[in-house]
Amino acid sequence: MNAASLNEAHGAFELRQDAGGRLSARGPLTFATARLARAAGLSTLERGSAMLELDCAGITAADSAGLAVLIDWLGRAKQAGSRLCYRHLPQGLTSLARISDLEELLERGV
Repeated sequence: MNAASLNEAHGAFELRQDAGGRLSARGPLTFATARLARAAGLSTLERGSAMLELDCAGITAADSAGLAVLIDWLGRAKQAGSRLCYRHLPQGLTSLARISDLEELLERGV
């Protein structure tokens, strides 16, 4: 099992990829964890397959920085010619995406 743990003073964000290639996110995706979470996601995208699905059910808190990270990952996946989609987005993230006119993009993926 591959795990990128990001320990910050305000909690930890963890991005895991199991042996089957399935990805899951756990912990807060906020200003406190965004920089390191972004780096972990980009590293995973570089190693990943042409199709990645990220289960976001384990995200415990999110803010606009977390939303920016998810959008950045989509952009990088598209540039690489990969497909990335998110599953089980927390309500807080979908609400932020809705008011930013990004909800459809997050639901659709690239």
